[in-house]
Amino acid sequence: MFRNSKVIGFDADDTLWVNEPYFKELEAEFCELLQDYLPEKESSKILFQTEVNNIELYGYGVKAFMLSLIESAIKISKKNVPVQVIEKIIELGKQQLNKPVILLDGVEKVLRDLTQKNYKLIVATKGDLLDQERKLQKSGIEKYFHHIEIMSNKNDSDYQKLLKHLEIKPEEFVMIGNSLKSDILPVLNIGGTAIYIPFHTVWEHESVHPENIHNGNYTEVKSIEEIIGLF
Repeated sequence: MFRNSKVIGFDADDTLWVNEPYFKELEAEFCELLQDYLPEKESSKILFQTEVNNIELYGYGVKAFMLSLIESAIKISKKNVPVQVIEKIIELGKQQLNKPVILLDGVEKVLRDLTQKNYKLIVATKGDLLDQERKLQKSGIEKYFHHIEIMSNKNDSDYQKLLKHLEIKPEEFVMIGNSLKSDILPVLNIGGTAIYIPFHTVWEHESVHPENIHNGNYTEVKSIEEIIGLF
């Protein structure tokens, strides 16, 4: 399936390093702060809908999440949220921006192997530019990548622009990631191939059931180390 591959793209968050669990932790702390107004489940629903509504304006990442947290707190409290709670939300967001970058098991081994096999490796990830650049620098693996693309979204057209910039054909590109919606489906739609690595925690907005994918040009593996045997 990957015989023609020349460029291998990697998603970053929850493919190369831990990310979503930090958001889940922050969401739990947020709900606890607002527990006098609504139960946790109801606060989570309001937060999720607020996030989804704000994607077009704010994009993805911790800063966008912080703005949605503050907006949700105002909604949940019916505009009665104390300023101390807003200050705490901001503090929690800053703490998240400074979380350590924890590589997933086997990541550097895989990157080293693929580099030695002369594949061109790139990062193609969504999120806040400054935050993602910071995480890449902290990760210690930036040296393996020929190109870093921090995308505002990951639709078919976004990948087409990326491949045009890289001057490669879709059939020469394989994308690796943990999101069927963002990393796998769009690449299949434009004629590329993909490798899906499920992560134990996925944001609801990124959730797609594998049964809904009818293009067979992708492979699912349990861990990133299994990729070595595919190239």
